[in-house]
Amino acid sequence: MHLTPRAAEKVCREGVQEPFDTAARNINADWGTTYDGKQMQRWVEGYGRQVATEQEQERQAYAKTGAHPEGPPNAPEVLGVGMDGGRVQEREKDPQSDSHWHEDKVLTISSYRKALPEKPGDDPLPVRLVTTYAATMQDSHPFGQLARIEAERRGIRQALEVVVIGDGAAWIDTEAQTHFACHARIIDFYHVVERLGELAKALYPDQEKASKRLADRLEGQLYNGKAAAILRWMTKKQKQVGLPRKNDLKEHPRSVLAEQKAYMERHQAHMDYTTYRAKGWPIGSGVVESGVKLFNKRVKGTEQFWNESGAEAVLALRALWLSQDGRWDHYWLYGHLPRKAA
Repeated sequence: MHLTPRAAEKVCREGVQEPFDTAARNINADWGTTYDGKQMQRWVEGYGRQVATEQEQERQAYAKTGAHPEGPPNAPEVLGVGMDGGRVQEREKDPQSDSHWHEDKVLTISSYRKALPEKPGDDPLPVRLVTTYAATMQDSHPFGQLARIEAERRGIRQALEVVVIGDGAAWIDTEAQTHFACHARIIDFYHVVERLGELAKALYPDQEKASKRLADRLEGQLYNGKAAAILRWMTKKQKQVGLPRKNDLKEHPRSVLAEQKAYMERHQAHMDYTTYRAKGWPIGSGVVESGVKLFNKRVKGTEQFWNESGAEAVLALRALWLSQDGRWDHYWLYGHLPRKAA
C-alpha cells in the first residue's frame, strides 16, 4: 500500500517512538484499520532506509572529495560535540564477542550560549540551545565521518569556540583526533569522578567513611584543575601498595590503582576543568549520555532483536525525529535532509 507523505510521516512518527506492535495499535485506533506490527515494521524500516541511504551517500561524498554541508548563517557561540556508544540486540551473534549485543554509536551536536554568572567572580554558565543527533550501527571510522559532516552542518567552521566531549574510550579518542584535532578536547568530568570513586572504594573496601573522604577530596582537586596533584598522589600510593601481580583480580586495589592511574596519565591534558569553567564551556557529557538513552529507549530491550539494516534504518529515522532544528518537518515537506543548519 502506498502512503501519502502525511500518512507516512504519522506512521514513522509512531514507529520511531514505540515498538511496532504498539505503533500499529495506535494507527489502527486513529484510522480504523487493522494493520499489524509487521506491516508497521516494513513501512518504518523502508522509510528509515531512505534516510540512512541519503546519509551514506553524503558520507561517501565527504570521504571521496571532502564535500560537506553548509553551516548556518549565524555562528554559534560554542559548539559541543559528544560521542558515545549504546547497545542493540541483533539476531545474529557478533563472531568476536559471541554475543547478540552490538554497539550503536551516537553523536550529539549542541549549540551553547554563555550566561552571565549570578555573582561576580563566578564562572559563566553554558546554556544549551539546540541539539541534533546522528546514530549508526557502522563502526567508528564511518561514524567519525558522519560526526564531521553533522558538525559542518551545525557550523563548526563558523563557531567561535568548539569543544569535543567524551569519556575517553579508545575509539572516541581516535575519531576526535582524526576529525576534530584542532579543537579543545574535554574528558567528561563526571566519568573521571566515577573512576576516582571506584579507586577510593578499592583502597578502603570496608571503611565507608574513609572511602568517601578520599573520593570527595579527589573530586575537589579534579574540579579545581589539580589533575597533576592527583597523579602525584597516585604515584606515591602505587609505591606503597605495589604494581599488579599476575594473580590479582580486577577488583584488587593494585589493579584498580594501576588502571585509573594509566587513565589519568593518558587524559591529563584534557582535564583542565578550571580553565573550561572559566571559559563557560560544558565539562560533562550528559547530553550525549542522555542521547544514548533516547536511542536505547526505542532499540534496546531484551525482547527486541534486530537485523543490522533494520536497526540502522530506525536509528537514522529516530535521529531525524529527536533533532531539535526542525529537520523532521523539513524531511516530510521536501523529501530530503536539510543541506545546512536552520
